[in-house]
Amino acid sequence: MSYLLPHLHSGWAVDQAILAEEERLVVIRFGHDWDETCMQNQQIIVADVLVYVVFCKVRSFAYLESQLLEMDEVLASVAETIKNFAVIYLVDITEVPDFNTMYELYDPSTVMFFFRNKHIMIDLGTGNNNKINWALKDKQEFIDIVETVYRGARKGRGLVIAPKDYSTKYRY
Repeated sequence: MSYLLPHLHSGWAVDQAILAEEERLVVIRFGHDWDETCMQNQQIIVADVLVYVVFCKVRSFAYLESQLLEMDEVLASVAETIKNFAVIYLVDITEVPDFNTMYELYDPSTVMFFFRNKHIMIDLGTGNNNKINWALKDKQEFIDIVETVYRGARKGRGLVIAPKDYSTKYRY
């Protein structure tokens, strides 16, 4: 599903996408594009996956790939619905490693929110307020999160509270 959404291919492009939007929320999915045509340096990708597997004690490569595909499917399916108040971009962290250290991007799928050149944090009950680093499977759930972030960001809030508590739902 990642081919249905616009990709940003450089750090400069990511910065410009965040800077250019004055009225809409910018939703960026950082991760790997598991499509064969995007896998130019397989050794780096395999190394990143092994680090993730060791770090999260997850032992299935298929699980990692499914996490990304599920999230990309949700993003692609809601893009048209939320186009009036949010825009979605994809960034391959192998192709654009500029933000990996700054945002601690090591998960197969990480979704972050930006509004008027400011990173908007969201309290999901998980302890990590910077990003969503698991696959949301429910489209309406994601739309609710984006809408909540947008409304809070419009009011000038840098941290918004999610409409649902995810503290126990998504554990490995």
